[in-house]
Amino acid sequence: MDAMRDSEHVLHDGRRFRFVELTARLPDGRTARREIVRHPGAVAILPVLNGPAGRSIVLIRNYRPAVGRSIWEIPAGTLEPGEAIENCAGRELIEETGYRAERLVHLSNFLTTPGLTDEVMHTFVAYGLDHVGQDLDDGEHIEVQVTPLNTVREMMTDGSIVDGKSLVALLLADRLGLLDGENRR
Repeated sequence: MDAMRDSEHVLHDGRRFRFVELTARLPDGRTARREIVRHPGAVAILPVLNGPAGRSIVLIRNYRPAVGRSIWEIPAGTLEPGEAIENCAGRELIEETGYRAERLVHLSNFLTTPGLTDEVMHTFVAYGLDHVGQDLDDGEHIEVQVTPLNTVREMMTDGSIVDGKSLVALLLADRLGLLDGENRR
């Protein structure tokens, strides 16, 4: 049973997120206070390239100030107000990797960190990639690397890829057969 929300007190309105103190009635009738982040939602895109040597994944190496280092991930971004998830996915793919997709296949939706935020991540697999050039936002430092699928599978298990959204999308797409062959899901 979901908790009944009694009230929210805004602690801070950030540029993209709202930080609130939530007072919620729990299923057993007690109340609890939690500090949470209200999030507009986000997309993550798993870009798949076909080449003479087989399939590759377009990964990015992105500097993340929260963890103080660059990490390997798939491209992602936050939804703008009123923006369709498919439009956001296409926009973020071009901005971060420089590739435009001929076809975006919806993969899944999941809650990123439900103990901290209400963020819903919408994931896509991108096929038919055409390089059109990166269009990074101010302050972004992103390196693009086309990586053979077998190498990406090794990176998922050897700790090279530690980003949760990337692992979820890669593992689910692999499990569904969307990374091998021409699965048209």
